[in-house]
Amino acid sequence: MVEKTPHRKTRVGTVVSDKMDRSVVVQVSRYSVHPLYGKRITRSSKYMAHDENNECRVGDTVSIGEVRPISKNKCWNVLKIIQRAPVFDTDKDTGEEE
Repeated sequence: MVEKTPHRKTRVGTVVSDKMDRSVVVQVSRYSVHPLYGKRITRSSKYMAHDENNECRVGDTVSIGEVRPISKNKCWNVLKIIQRAPVFDTDKDTGEEE
């Protein structure tokens, strides 16, 4: 007998918050067309996803996948980091002398 795997949804989005421990908020944007005017409209949804190793930063593009409920609001898991956000060091010298 062949074991059947469940169909799980996947989404690609941008991390907008990483302030929680092992959790990130991912914003997924999609386009839709207005029914009357035909203009493209950006629709977005925010998903709370589980990040086991706290690897994600704000601005990263990640792929998330649907899993069993982990907590009250989390039922998505970070599958992989597609693109890292650039890191800007604010600790470096600004060129001013003391």
